[in-house]
Amino acid sequence: KPCAITIELSRRLAAAIGSSGRVFQAGTQRRNVSNFQHAVRLAQTGKLGKLHTLHASIYELQDRHDWLPAEPEPSKDVVDWDMWLGPAPWRPYNHQYVDGAWRGHHDFDSGAKLLDWGAHTLDLCQWALQADDTTPVTYEPLQVPGDNVIECVYANGVKLVLRKDGWMGLGTCPVRFEGDEGWVETGDSGRIDVSSATLRAELPPPCPDPGVSPRLHVRDFFDCVKTRGKPACHADIAARSHIACHAAAIAWILGRKL
Repeated sequence: KPCAITIELSRRLAAAIGSSGRVFQAGTQRRNVSNFQHAVRLAQTGKLGKLHTLHASIYELQDRHDWLPAEPEPSKDVVDWDMWLGPAPWRPYNHQYVDGAWRGHHDFDSGAKLLDWGAHTLDLCQWALQADDTTPVTYEPLQVPGDNVIECVYANGVKLVLRKDGWMGLGTCPVRFEGDEGWVETGDSGRIDVSSATLRAELPPPCPDPGVSPRLHVRDFFDCVKTRGKPACHADIAARSHIACHAAAIAWILGRKL
């Protein structure tokens, strides 16, 4: 996590999978979770009208360049530190990185702490807009008291808002899709909320698999290993969502429109 720590590596990932014929599934498992699928279906079938704004949840942003105190490296059968670092610049081992404290360190996620959740939620927004083959073209950090907000705009004028606060409490990793005739919001709890009684009458039962469950996502991967088909979040899709997240992070770090 993330699949690629730079825009260039995102492109190289997709190119390598494309040329090798391997089956690749990025770990953005919510594409195979039914409540997120239903929300996307509402967006794609016109039930919300013409889409104008998509919302993706993110962490509180930060960009750290410090090193945690050096600790003795464990044996390679416990943690192969060079392998763990991968393409990141070398730094001394500290167990906290491996336990999750890599988040927010520039060398590990290209800064801003945005690739961790953003790669999940921005990915869902790309899917809802049927924009898996592209990315937004502008990225602008906004001054919003108490929140981190980055407003992105696609070539067709649709806005993508990355924000930490203001969600309805439907679980972690919430997303919201808004059209000129309605909206839908959902999250990892499996619950969905919509803007009208008509849309509510079409809601499925709450999803039995929480958004964090990898069960159906792994099944999709195994099925594609057998058929040689493309999984729900293959390398080209992952590359585009990562590129968009990296661009948004760069805009936030620079403090200006990109």
